[in-house]
Amino acid sequence: MQLIFREDAYAKSCSAVVASVDERGIRLDRTVFYPNGGGQPGDTGVLRHADGAVRIVDTVKGDGIDDVVHVPEPGAALPAPGTPVEAEIDWDRRHRHMRMHTALHLVCAVLPGASITGAQVGAERSRVDFNLPTGALDKDDIAAALNALIAADTPVGFLWITDDELDANPELIRTLTVKPPRGYGRVRLVDIAGVDRQPCGGTHVARLGEIGMLDVLKIENKGKQNRRVVVALRD
Repeated sequence: MQLIFREDAYAKSCSAVVASVDERGIRLDRTVFYPNGGGQPGDTGVLRHADGAVRIVDTVKGDGIDDVVHVPEPGAALPAPGTPVEAEIDWDRRHRHMRMHTALHLVCAVLPGASITGAQVGAERSRVDFNLPTGALDKDDIAAALNALIAADTPVGFLWITDDELDANPELIRTLTVKPPRGYGRVRLVDIAGVDRQPCGGTHVARLGEIGMLDVLKIENKGKQNRRVVVALRD
């Protein structure tokens, strides 16, 4: 399956052909739909075809790294394998996820050296958890640092490195519980020049200014050394 979102996060739709249909959902030969993973929710949207349309209520990972399953709404009549479709995501929702996911990379950037213990991207608010001692975070300072980075409007890019290159640079991995997928020969890095570089397969905006201003809503203690930073878009 060709994963168009991996190279172009701004692709809102694509022409595709139904590859298979089963109890899990619909697989296409190519897709713009991002599957749930890395803390980012799966895309929703619609598959249009000559005889109608199917509402997609979630997108999940299948059995392999390039296997994406489009989950239809309950009771929908599903197109047969071989059917041409136009796959279109709910763009406003996706774009907010792109802004939020990129914002969480900035939270990581303003807390250098802190290991990530969890994260969740949302359209309205998002959170990232760190392994840090009590009293180590100030939400006003974090908000000021985040919005200064956003105002600088640095480009956001990505690059691929080999498994061996990742092994030679273990400091690139910030997460404690989730590791980049291995065994496929290469790993995708999100690269915000001079700000943050780490493995990530999610969708992101092209420049930091596109995020818009952020608020740090709260900082919570979630364990002896687990601190949760919750952020929200101002618009």
